[in-house]
Amino acid sequence: MPTDAPQPLITVIGVGADGLSELALDRVARAEVVLGGARHLAMVPTSATAVRVAWPSPLRAALPALLDEHAGRDVVALASGDPLVSGIATTLIDLLGEGAVRVEPAVSSVALARARMGWSAETSTVVTVVGRDLHAVLRELAPGWRVLVLSSDADTPAALAGLLVEQGYGDSALTVLGDLGGAEESRAEATAATWTGPAPALHVVALDLRGPLVGSWVAGLPDDAFEHDGQLTKRDLRASALARLAPQPGQLLWDVGAGAGSVGIEWLRAHPTCRALAVEADQERAGRIGRNAARLGVPRLQVVHGRAPDALADLPAPDAVFIGGGATASGVLDLCRERLRPGGRLVVHGVTLETEALLAAAYAEHGGELTRLAIEQAAPIGSFTGWSPARTVTQWSWSRP
Repeated sequence: MPTDAPQPLITVIGVGADGLSELALDRVARAEVVLGGARHLAMVPTSATAVRVAWPSPLRAALPALLDEHAGRDVVALASGDPLVSGIATTLIDLLGEGAVRVEPAVSSVALARARMGWSAETSTVVTVVGRDLHAVLRELAPGWRVLVLSSDADTPAALAGLLVEQGYGDSALTVLGDLGGAEESRAEATAATWTGPAPALHVVALDLRGPLVGSWVAGLPDDAFEHDGQLTKRDLRASALARLAPQPGQLLWDVGAGAGSVGIEWLRAHPTCRALAVEADQERAGRIGRNAARLGVPRLQVVHGRAPDALADLPAPDAVFIGGGATASGVLDLCRERLRPGGRLVVHGVTLETEALLAAAYAEHGGELTRLAIEQAAPIGSFTGWSPARTVTQWSWSRP
């Protein structure tokens, strides 16, 4: 490390299933405070003089006070494998900043699982459900795709198998890799439909997916993928809106007047780090949005039950905003435009003359792109077939410089 680099406030050391490495033992011997779970703290030699402190619960909320309590002391934290793979180091860096945390990783459970399965990083992905909703795995459903699931507990494989069967993926190969790298390492194989367990407490689930095409990873899921009462941004219009909203990793969308939540859901499916808030005034629709999000693999969608513009007042500034309903409500359009972060994108749909007039005025004042979208689909006309038009939609899109 360069001599002028700031000294870290805390050092996080990865621990393999085979125990503390020589580096870890040496570093722990010099520490004043050692943080970790009960399993890791039990590995600390009795000769070490450091104060042993177990992680608090709830972890994230209690961490700042714990770190303040030991400020100025030589603090070491012990964590499994690579602490930056769904680990404590990620949380600590988020709280303290990159320069405040030094990480010494061990081989991660992900690396060991890939090695045992013979799967390359390029041909598989990782989903963590540690402290998260298991439905997140459903975003990855695709025939022939490979997924490593970082499990929450011994019950995860059975719950995961049930979800896969519900989605028509019961033929998927499910391999539970337990205690990777340790003396008790194990491997159990089945299909999702035939898994009966049990599973060890520490394990990774490897999924070789076999099932139907359930949707695209680009915008434009079929309308029947969503539970709705008719208040739904239809497939072709949704694809047009999302092309202009341009989802980017880590960015936040407001889906205002969300209806069935389709735009926010597809925004989240674009990348695992995308964030979205679905704002909906109707209580029944708000509940429906949550169900749609879980079923389509993005349970992290946050539903805000309230009416714009009041419901928008305390929300974090967005990188993109879609207004699918309620654009004529006083102040909504101006507030959404003003709250956008630099480089942010706004897309508004309207089907009424009143909304069209509002969008035409906004286009005249602010520029952007004003488009009319007319969709027709073939439908029976007696014994023949003709074109059945949907309502024409006016779309205004605008980007903040």
